[in-house]
Amino acid sequence: MALEIRRADQSDRDAVARLLDEAFREDPVSCWVFPDPGHRAAVHGKFLGVFVDVALAEGRIDYAADGSAAALWLRIPAGDPEGEAAPDEVPAKMRAVADPDNERCELVGRLTGEAHPTAEEHEYLLMIAVAPGRQGEGLGRELIAPVLERCDREGVPAYLEASSERSGRLYERLGFEHTGAPVRLPDGPLMWPMWRKPR
Repeated sequence: MALEIRRADQSDRDAVARLLDEAFREDPVSCWVFPDPGHRAAVHGKFLGVFVDVALAEGRIDYAADGSAAALWLRIPAGDPEGEAAPDEVPAKMRAVADPDNERCELVGRLTGEAHPTAEEHEYLLMIAVAPGRQGEGLGRELIAPVLERCDREGVPAYLEASSERSGRLYERLGFEHTGAPVRLPDGPLMWPMWRKPR
C-alpha cells in the first residue's frame, strides 16, 4: 500500500517535532550534541523543533498521513547556503531555544553550514525521520521519492548531510554522491555531505 503523504502545516508542528525527537534521540550526532541521556531527553525535542519551525516558515514538510514519517525540505537559491535566514541566525537560535550553555547546539549548525554547497539552486533535505517502530519499511524512500522526481523534471539538484554511514548508503541508492571530505564534529562523529544531480 502506498504511503499517503500530505503537506504539514502549523497544526502539525508539535507532532512533527515529537517524531524527530523519537527518531533521532539515539542518533550519533544527537548523542554528541547532548551526551547525557537524561539531559538529551529534556531538551532534544526543543532543539529539533527549531528545524520544524524553519521548514514550516521557509520550506515544506512532507508528512505521512499516519504520522509515521516526515521530510523537511528547503529550496536553497544559488549563493545562499542558509535559505532566507541570516547565516548565523539558525544555529544561534538552536542553542538559545534548546540549551543556551551548550555550544555544541550551535557548532553543529555552523560546521554543516560551512560545508553546504552554494553554487547552484537546490532542494535541501534538512531532515527526514521515520518513527522507530517503522524503520526499515522503506517509508523514507517513499517519502522523498516525489521530491526527487520533481527535481529530475525541473533539472534541480538535491543536497543533504547523512548523519551515519547506514543512512549514507540509503541515500547512495537514491542517487546521492559524497561531495568530498566529511564534516568532523570535534571529538565526535562524522557527517557526510551528499549531492544528487538531476537525472
